[in-house]
Amino acid sequence: MPAPAANVLTPSQLNALARSLLEDAFPVVQVEGEIANLARPASGHLYLTLKDARAQVRCALFRPKSQWLRFEPRNGLQVLARGRLTLYEARGDYQLILDSLEEAGEGALRRAFEELKAKLQAEGLFDPERKRPLPAWVRRLGVLTSPSGAAVRDVLSVLARRFPLLDVDVLPVPVQGDAAAAQITAMLQRAGASGRYDALLLARGGGSLEDLWAFNDEALARAIAASPVPVVSAVGHETDFTLADFAADLRAPTPSVAAELLVPERSDLRTRLHGQQQRLQALHARGLRDAMQRTDRTALRLNALRPQARLQQLRTRQQAAMQRLDRALRARSDARTARLRHAEAVLRAMQPGRRLAALRDRLATLRPRPQAAVARQLQRDALRLRGLARSLEAVSPLATVARGYAIVQHEDGRVVRGVGDARVGDRLQARLANGALRVRVEGSDAS
Repeated sequence: MPAPAANVLTPSQLNALARSLLEDAFPVVQVEGEIANLARPASGHLYLTLKDARAQVRCALFRPKSQWLRFEPRNGLQVLARGRLTLYEARGDYQLILDSLEEAGEGALRRAFEELKAKLQAEGLFDPERKRPLPAWVRRLGVLTSPSGAAVRDVLSVLARRFPLLDVDVLPVPVQGDAAAAQITAMLQRAGASGRYDALLLARGGGSLEDLWAFNDEALARAIAASPVPVVSAVGHETDFTLADFAADLRAPTPSVAAELLVPERSDLRTRLHGQQQRLQALHARGLRDAMQRTDRTALRLNALRPQARLQQLRTRQQAAMQRLDRALRARSDARTARLRHAEAVLRAMQPGRRLAALRDRLATLRPRPQAAVARQLQRDALRLRGLARSLEAVSPLATVARGYAIVQHEDGRVVRGVGDARVGDRLQARLANGALRVRVEGSDAS
């Protein structure tokens, strides 16, 4: 039987539903396979097919992410791809939109590294609160590394140059290979249990992820975290990270930098010692000075307790008090004299005769001012009235009439402004300059 019309889908609707189902069912997938049909157009995107012996799937790695690839993709290369499964609705093809692409061998190691890192991090093995600070002075250092590698030469050279008094033991261990992790772990545990060392250093030169894999061992990471002695990790180059780096109390980018972090510079130490010596000398000198001052104060107190000294002290205080009293009395007398002189001057200035004379002079000065002010005001008002008269005369209709014109009005006073304002037979009044005329409309001529 034919399907109901409500269940009939267009190709677009069908592909949209299929795409939604795919993306919901496969949010992120990892696929390992061989590259085929590799294409990189001018847009910078990377298009390829991942295949095995029986099937293939189309993939796309867009430009922003394709620029961060750590290898050069090529046909026939085995890779590990990670991305989201979707469907290209325009053609009905399903494909994998890639987030990352790496070579299969290193990718497997990287995946194992990330899984183990996440596990140990969740246990709190890498927490900063767990890490211990290095001792201020490292007197004996144990270096776990290959005795024939370049890393041990770099470390010993830096230590000899910066702090030759340091006691260094090279604890030989393999740093690469299947048995390296177990031997490094055993040596680390023995060195920590010996109580001989103030700090331990794990050192190795750079290499690939596979070369450094011994330092990604779970047992080694746990042994580093459980070590009773602070551990410094300097494995690989600055961009290389291992689980030993995360578990150690301090991670150095290179073995040479680790050696610089563990011991002070010889010249810096000499400067610090010189400064300490100067501070000790200053403290000693200050102690002697304080002791001498205390002795002097004690002698003064003993001398002050004698009767003669006490009487002399009281006599001196009495003389000083009499001098202060005399100065105070003289100052008080001088102040009263000054106030009396000031009051006398004020009384002389306030005499009635002198006051009246000053007021007469002021009155004589002020008397002409109102008259002059009134005259100036009248003059300004006259000028203003004349100006207003001229303005009114300029706009007055009577001035227009005086020039020979007339104002025509109805008997009720309405002004006739045009021919249409009057009819035949109307009686009007024509106002002239010297009187008015009564007229009657006989007819009109409209212009």
